[in-house]
Amino acid sequence: MKKQVTIKDIAEKLGFSVSTVSRALKDHPDISLKTREAVKELAKLLGYKPNRIALNLKNSKTYTIGLLVPETQHYFFSTIINGIEEVAYENNYNVMVFQSNEKYMREVLNIQALLANRVDGVLVSFAKETHDFSHFQQIIDNEIPLVFFDRINNDLHADTVSVDDYHGAFHAVNYLIGKGCKRIAIYSAPQHLLIGQNRLKGYKEALEKHGIPFSKDLVYSCDTYQDAIKISRSIFKKKDFPDGLFAVNDMTAIGAMKAARKLGVSIPDDLKVIGFENSLSSSICDPELTTVDQFGFEMGKKAARLLLKRINQDTFDFTPEHLFIKTQLIERGTC
Repeated sequence: MKKQVTIKDIAEKLGFSVSTVSRALKDHPDISLKTREAVKELAKLLGYKPNRIALNLKNSKTYTIGLLVPETQHYFFSTIINGIEEVAYENNYNVMVFQSNEKYMREVLNIQALLANRVDGVLVSFAKETHDFSHFQQIIDNEIPLVFFDRINNDLHADTVSVDDYHGAFHAVNYLIGKGCKRIAIYSAPQHLLIGQNRLKGYKEALEKHGIPFSKDLVYSCDTYQDAIKISRSIFKKKDFPDGLFAVNDMTAIGAMKAARKLGVSIPDDLKVIGFENSLSSSICDPELTTVDQFGFEMGKKAARLLLKRINQDTFDFTPEHLFIKTQLIERGTC
């Protein structure tokens, strides 16, 4: 099947912004005649055809926001949903929630369903499997406002809201070092995700600050409870097992703790652990988990407000905003 030519394709070939090409195709008076002619000539040459869904959506509002998350059962995403819904309902908007279950193809189908339901804007945290973002570009080509949260993409014409993952990780590892840890492992998110890259960077630079050599042998790709139990069984059987662990989320940390304790490792005497989330589970496990609060409810509210701001604008010509939420270390019993 031949790939449909998009506004982005025309913009890239001419070196213009997506918004400039969009306005040129509509004969906007702010765009020079020369630019309009160049855009239309290339559009004709490439066989570009305007998306009728986009034209229909421009004429009316549905007062519905589309929300796509990797999973709803995860505490962090459930708090984000709560924040989004609070802002939406305050502004007389409904929220249509989809979950990808971390699957790329399901995510693509979710986006098609949101377009078919004529939502006024879309909020997205994409799946771990996602490497191709063309389905999100389709939203942008339709001139539907798009805001990424938590898992973000800075290459598209979209706003983003994310946690300051770098400093959250840096402070966590710095805290472990201050507690006497010298051999600190990290259970990390996939490195194609910015959250994985930024937390690993924070981990590395905290070690560097204290003159502790970085070792790839202490970096594990692990971000689920089940995987943490599995790999921790072998890690904590070793004589030189880590004396500190920084995990990408709370359930991963709790899985590691469970496996370590079954092997006779005492927490926090033999092993000190820090999670990332401040979930309900972190305060009811034994011992209670030291963790990094990433304020999911606040993230949801910020993302929803930013999306409504874009929906209420009369133009799609804007410079995307990138908002960050500061983290806070919550000291408990695992350190």
